[in-house]
Amino acid sequence: MRCPFCNKDNTRVVDSRPVEDTNSIRRRRMCDECGRRFTTYEKVEMIPLSVIKKDQTREQYSRTKVLDGVMRACYKRPISVEKIEEMIDSIEGDIFNTEDKEIASSKIGDIVMEHLRKLDAVAYVRFASVYREFKDVSTFMDELKKFMN
Repeated sequence: MRCPFCNKDNTRVVDSRPVEDTNSIRRRRMCDECGRRFTTYEKVEMIPLSVIKKDQTREQYSRTKVLDGVMRACYKRPISVEKIEEMIDSIEGDIFNTEDKEIASSKIGDIVMEHLRKLDAVAYVRFASVYREFKDVSTFMDELKKFMN
């Protein structure tokens, strides 16, 4: 980092702390050359991710939509909000680790189902029933058989 006062590039971090209400870090720096201090803010730059929907339209990825679907599946289940938040973080990690700028909504659904399968069987079946759009009881039973194996 270059010193804004003397323009030398040998500065060091004296103090770091997260900034409340934002996803950034405040760093106090000191220039080894002139001894002056200054502050920088470091913020994570997220790559925008587009979701390709079933009808081939595209929209920006929304954590809220994934969270809403999972919350509906976990309704009245003995699962803490902390566990759900951890799972959503893990799901997002899997989504963003694809390193693509676009992802199919079906791929997101598969990732969510895999995580729900590990978390709670009833929540998994609830989510699957909406996501897979079961037309009748036999398709529902087929999914249950897959889960049981």
